[in-house]
Amino acid sequence: MITTVLAFLLTLGVLVVFHEYGHYRVARAFGVKVLRFSVGFGRVLARRQRHPDATEFVICALPLGGYVRMLDEREGTVAPDERDMAFNRKPLAQRAAIVAAGPAANLLLAVVLYAASHWIGVEEPKAVLGAPSAGSLAEAAGVRSGDWVRSVSRDGQDWVDVASLTDLRWRLAQAVLEGEPIELMLSDRDGHGNRRVRLDLAQLGSREADAETMRRIGPDGAYREPVMGEVRAGGPAADAGLAKGDRVLSIDGRGVGDAQALFDLIRASVRDGAAVPMRWTIERAGNVRELTVTPRVTAETGTPVGRIDAYVGGAPAMVTVRLGPVDGFVRGIERTWEVSSLTVRMLGRMLIGEASVRNLSGPLTIADFAGQSVERGLAYYLGFLALVSVSLGVLNLLPLPMLDGGHLMYYLFEAVTGRPVSDQWLARLQRGGIAVLLALMSLALFNDVARLLGLH
Repeated sequence: MITTVLAFLLTLGVLVVFHEYGHYRVARAFGVKVLRFSVGFGRVLARRQRHPDATEFVICALPLGGYVRMLDEREGTVAPDERDMAFNRKPLAQRAAIVAAGPAANLLLAVVLYAASHWIGVEEPKAVLGAPSAGSLAEAAGVRSGDWVRSVSRDGQDWVDVASLTDLRWRLAQAVLEGEPIELMLSDRDGHGNRRVRLDLAQLGSREADAETMRRIGPDGAYREPVMGEVRAGGPAADAGLAKGDRVLSIDGRGVGDAQALFDLIRASVRDGAAVPMRWTIERAGNVRELTVTPRVTAETGTPVGRIDAYVGGAPAMVTVRLGPVDGFVRGIERTWEVSSLTVRMLGRMLIGEASVRNLSGPLTIADFAGQSVERGLAYYLGFLALVSVSLGVLNLLPLPMLDGGHLMYYLFEAVTGRPVSDQWLARLQRGGIAVLLALMSLALFNDVARLLGLH
């Protein structure tokens, strides 16, 4: 819990500082006087100011954002000798640049963070697939347990190497959101016998890259050997004589290809609410033997399933995804662009009803993932930080009053008409913008709570 809270505060702190620094640095470059640079809102906890005319830097009690307050005649009296340093006196192009600098700083930060994550390197599951879901596109296309996805293509001509299972899932999600088919180049686990399969994602009838859609595509997880892990004393597995390291060859005469198949057979070993004894053929220390295993019955979301009180499956094969200085930086640019465009498309689909608003996440989800990424290591946390930085940059460019994008829309109106938006309309738009933002924040918080309660 402490790790999660600290990781969340660090995430917000870094992203807010960079966002506001973008505004601050460009404002200073154009000769605008900055009165206050604030991280957070509310009561001031810490303050630093070199002299009375310098910028006041403060940290406040509520860490959900920040702001840069500039000298502006619309917000108070400005001394005659300082009017040339007022924000409202600057040319339109300079004012627009100052506003756009905040989101731009977040996007540039994301490039660096993604690059650093790839320079450090992350351990990810190798793109060797477990058994595809029953009735899935992958199963229909002939994908089998143990297939290694070497590369993917959208058009069957240009192929892109797949670095890991995480990389594969990312590319599948992109194809789903764009409603395009995707081809996979497969081999066996040793890299032999290349073959191509095509997944027609249009058959899904959905452009939401959620868990259910990915299950319908098929590659649920990484291939894991059908071997026994830790066996709990006194459970069905221990009572049957199973031991850690046993390789399961078949159950009731049916071959077991991987850990997922073994797991599914155990769960399905219930008839009319009672467990059915299963005949297991296993290999132990080079010797083949048969055992009878009778699972215990437990209820899962109201459905009776079998359990044997043992860890099923070996660890998946892992690969280290690491890039050099140039390739890592290029990948950082590519990933920032991909995530940005993906975010914009998802927001657009939510707006027209093609995607569920359940995709919106709030502070609780961010805090949860921040804590998880910190526990996995620096490279994972940097990647997470980059993802949130992109989201912050893109969301701030939305044409909503109170956001940077809303101010840019005002300046676009001024550029087209030759006059600024009237104070009366500014007040109306500000009130509407506050209402929209409060609604979005409430919806995101509701989604967070629903996820925590298992309702989403």
